[in-house]
Amino acid sequence: MNQIISIFTSTFSMSVPLILAALGGVISVRSGIMALGLESMMTMGAFCGVLGSYYTGNVAAAILCGVAGGALFGLCHGILSVRYKVNQVISGIGLNLLAVAATTLLMQLIWNNKGSSPQVASIKQGVLTSPITFIMLAAVAAEYFVLFRTRFGLRLRMVGENPKAAATVGLPVHRIKYIAVVCCGMLAGLGGAYLSIDHLDMYVRDMSAGRGYIAVAIMILARYNPIMVVLCALIFGFSDAVQISLQGYGVPSQIMAMIPYIVTLLVLAFGVRQITPPAGVGAHDDE
Repeated sequence: MNQIISIFTSTFSMSVPLILAALGGVISVRSGIMALGLESMMTMGAFCGVLGSYYTGNVAAAILCGVAGGALFGLCHGILSVRYKVNQVISGIGLNLLAVAATTLLMQLIWNNKGSSPQVASIKQGVLTSPITFIMLAAVAAEYFVLFRTRFGLRLRMVGENPKAAATVGLPVHRIKYIAVVCCGMLAGLGGAYLSIDHLDMYVRDMSAGRGYIAVAIMILARYNPIMVVLCALIFGFSDAVQISLQGYGVPSQIMAMIPYIVTLLVLAFGVRQITPPAGVGAHDDE
């Protein structure tokens, strides 16, 4: 019984950062910008969260710093994709690589350690009472309402489907895309901050560990719907919780650690064949 409760708690805990990042990805893709840079936004969110806690000793400030770090990389992705029309796959992957290199360099400069930061003030209240958990739940409801019940959401989805037509009727296509991608970065950054100042109390090199890519798989499987994101993320959270639970049974940890990524590959190979993104993803309003 205790093990079942532990798996349930771990499932929810592991799902929180995935849900936040996938919610960000949904907004980005709905506006027509690919979300392959989620990994970089989570990485910067985790690092900046610890950095904020290290210098202020305040958890609220740490959360805000994590959100700001993710938003910064979201804005960079937007500038590259919208202003300079860089291939969005290249932009996302490039930012992912940059985030790992930048955080490693900053750790060396600030703490003289390339592997991890010192321990900092953290939330440590448990997943069910963590403020980030409540923010995540509110974000799910808010995003669904904005996307499907407001004029701005309708305009954002129109931009994602056909940016040229949206521009023709006078919509500020670039502004909407920038808002969407910055919001994406904020949510992914919050997910990263959850890893470093809630799940743990330090930053560890490559802390996101591929969760940004898993979040991409989640948003696709969820058909770019915020409510479905929660259900799909729980599947991946459960696989992560199971691999942690089974590590005490003599199974090599390397094999157990592969489970979430194997699930991701299976989902991408067999679960998303009939799912298509908005028609305007990767397109520009002057094409």
